[in-house]
This record gives sequence, C-alpha cells and structure tokens, in this order.
Amino acid sequence: KPDLGIVAAYGEIIPKDILDIPKYGFINVHPSLLPKYRGPTPIQTAILNGDKKTGVTIILMDEKIDHGPIINQRALEIEKNETATTLQNKLAEFGASLLLETIQKWQKGMLKTYPQDETKATYTKILTREDGRVNWKKTAQALEKEVRAYTLWPESFTSWERRGGLIFRIKILKTRIQKSTGGISYPIGKTLVVPQNEIGVQCGGGFFPERGEDFLVIERLKMEGGGEMGSEEFLRGHPEFIGTILK
Repeated sequence: KPDLGIVAAYGEIIPKDILDIPKYGFINVHPSLLPKYRGPTPIQTAILNGDKKTGVTIILMDEKIDHGPIINQRALEIEKNETATTLQNKLAEFGASLLLETIQKWQKGMLKTYPQDETKATYTKILTREDGRVNWKKTAQALEKEVRAYTLWPESFTSWERRGGLIFRIKILKTRIQKSTGGISYPIGKTLVVPQNEIGVQCGGGFFPERGEDFLVIERLKMEGGGEMGSEEFLRGHPEFIGTILK
C-alpha cells in the first residue's frame, strides 16, 4: 500500500476508492493561487488578465477538479514581459521545491489543511486552435497579452492574402505596443512600417472597435512553411506585405 499519491497536470477526476488507498492521500500540485483559476489553463489566464502575481497551490485531492482543501501555497511574481513558456518553467521549478518541502512536513503531521473559499473560486477554459486567431478589432494591449499567453498553445496567428488570392497563415511570436500619434488612424488590421523597419498593425480602439487606435508592432514572426525571423528580415523578402489588411 503506497504512503502518498502525487498528481500534477492531470485533468481527470480520480474515484474516491482510489483516493483512499494511500496512507496520506493524494496531493495535487496546481499552478495558481487556488481557488483562483481552477481548471486547465491557469498560466495563460493569469497573463491574459494582466495579473501581477500567481503561484503554486498544493491540495489534498477530493472527487472534484482542483477543489480539495489546501495544504500549502506560495506566491510568485509575474514579470512584465512574461510568456506562458517562461512562466510555466518558473512555476515548474518553484512547484517542485514547494512539493518536496510539503511532502516532508505533511507526512510528519506538521501541516494542517484549510478549505478553499468557494466564493472566490474562478475557472479557466480549454484553449482551442481558433483561440489563437488574432482579432485585430481588439486593443493592442489585449493582443500583446494574447501573444505572450499563447506561446505554448495555440500560438497567435493571422492570415495574409497575397496577390493572386493565395492565403498564408503567419504565426506572431513576439510583439510590443506602439502608441498612435498625431490622431492618425488606419483601417483595422492594416500593416505599415514603423521605426526600426518593423511591422506595425493597426488595432481596434476598445470602446470604438471600428476606429483604429494603437499599433501592435510585430517583432518576430513565422510564415507558414518558413522559419522564425524578425520583421525587418521578413520585409526584405516580402515588401508587398506592407499596406495589406490582415484577417
């Protein structure tokens, strides 16, 4: 009979007769500050929402997803330009350290559980491929967060229609925001050259989504069938990209 069961990144319910087998139960390592962000995508959701901190929670598992009482919890700061990839790596290392500490104390009876506050519970969703499609009517601020949040899956992408009607999918890998100046705006999704010979795309205006506001500058991208490159290099090979409308 095992002493302890450990679960991480497992999205299925474990039956009670299995949970009751180990002497000290099953514990789950979850990459958020539960009860906030239960479910499959807590890392991505924290970035999308612009959170300043996240963390790792270790719970004693019950028959509901991410629901059991908390054994241990620790917070971690989210840096300004954090991506899902970098944050996942940090939380994996952070969580492993907390898990080792927790196992020792849990088996010695040094930790007490406390219930999650159900009034503060929030839930995350499963991401689909279509979630990665860039909607240029959104603000540049929202899209910049999406690019960082979707580096693991599904990756942000847009469609470019070339002359002759050929449509190519372009993955957007790294971006930054550039404020609009002089009151000039362009059609939503229109590409233009910004300082440093990079690609700028006109984004929506939030309260007035049909009116252009800030630009999303594409620093790195990858066209379907090609390799990753900077936007200046991309434009040298595809100057006709400027002035088109991305979909």
